[in-house]
Amino acid sequence: MPNLNRHIFTQLSLKQFSLICAMLFLGMQSVLGQFTIPEIPREQTSVYDYIGLLSADEKTSLENKLIKYSDSTSTQIVVAIISSTNGENINYLGAQWGQKWGIGQAKEDNGILILLARDDRKIAISAGYGVEHLLTDAMSKRIIENDIIPYFKQNDYPGGLNRGAEAIFKVLTGEYQGSRQGNSNDSVPFGFFFFLFIVFIFIIIAISKNRRGGGNNGSGGNKSGGFSILDAIILSNLGRGGYGGSSGGFGGSSGGSFGGGGFGGGFGGGGFGGGGASGGW
Repeated sequence: MPNLNRHIFTQLSLKQFSLICAMLFLGMQSVLGQFTIPEIPREQTSVYDYIGLLSADEKTSLENKLIKYSDSTSTQIVVAIISSTNGENINYLGAQWGQKWGIGQAKEDNGILILLARDDRKIAISAGYGVEHLLTDAMSKRIIENDIIPYFKQNDYPGGLNRGAEAIFKVLTGEYQGSRQGNSNDSVPFGFFFFLFIVFIFIIIAISKNRRGGGNNGSGGNKSGGFSILDAIILSNLGRGGYGGSSGGFGGSSGGSFGGGGFGGGFGGGGFGGGGASGGW
């Protein structure tokens, strides 16, 4: 067994070994921190309080405000309130959630999800592709820290959510103090970094396979021609059901058109690229 371990490590460069360690760590977190995103609700409205944090009147008031804004601008802002993300990164979860539900219009990608995890004391704002140039990561962070969290620290959750919604309205119309409308250079979307990460992974796999292929004619080569340990670890940790895979991934199903007392026509299938920010208190 010691000889086998030495043989494995001599096959790997320091960078490859570091990558394996990082992927194992991410894999452990994805196993321990799984949150099941609810299926698209039949009544597609603006506020989903899964823990009864808001009173009936508070929920209705916020719900009507967001629906009225959607009716006048077509931009859908959805609030989801849960107890905990079960250890999952709230930014990542919010982007997945918005994509799976298809919040916003398909052609406009103008959906926004405000995700509140009460017991974790965390909140995230995730923006669709179509509004990222206005509601930038920096602007979302400013709204969370300056407009929402001060209320939450006083246990005034409805006050914080209402103030946050009003701040988002102002940002999207260019009226929020310090907003820089139309400037897309404030932040780089998460989707861009993920694309670079995938390209890097495939390069590593290609290099690994080429090295094995060059040694197949010798006695020390990989005679099996199959996956190496590096391949197995990388491919087994490429996502939690995946970007473009099963439910909960960035390629999740788009929203259909349902009736009900919420958004007219329901969610349209807008796309989320990971833009947004989070904060805690």
